[in-house]
Amino acid sequence: MQRLHISTSTREQLLDITREVAEAIAASEVAEGVAVVYCPHTTAGITINENADPDVARDLLETLRRLVPCDSGYRHCEGNSDAHVKATMVGSSATIPIENGHPLLGTWQGVYLTEFDGPRNRTVIVTVMGS
Repeated sequence: MQRLHISTSTREQLLDITREVAEAIAASEVAEGVAVVYCPHTTAGITINENADPDVARDLLETLRRLVPCDSGYRHCEGNSDAHVKATMVGSSATIPIENGHPLLGTWQGVYLTEFDGPRNRTVIVTVMGS
């Protein structure tokens, strides 16, 4: 298990952590298996999506903003209720197959930390299991 320490720079952000995840997998020396990438925060998450065109990340964030507005009469009064909802929608983890010591991602796929209550220092846990 490896802990990645990631700093986000804005309130809402999709941060490509594919390289860091791949490095954690390589360091594990597991050739075949799976990696679980997990975010232990309630206002951030993990997702896999296209990393070739930055407009995809922008579109995802904009869509989540429209679906879950910042101020919508939430009872939770810390000012980040929308961040909790968005993180729940995205999810807290992703499971990635490992082949030949590398994450088995599609041609255009990347692994993202999704930040909804930043900027913050976040931890991402990568657990690698061999078969």
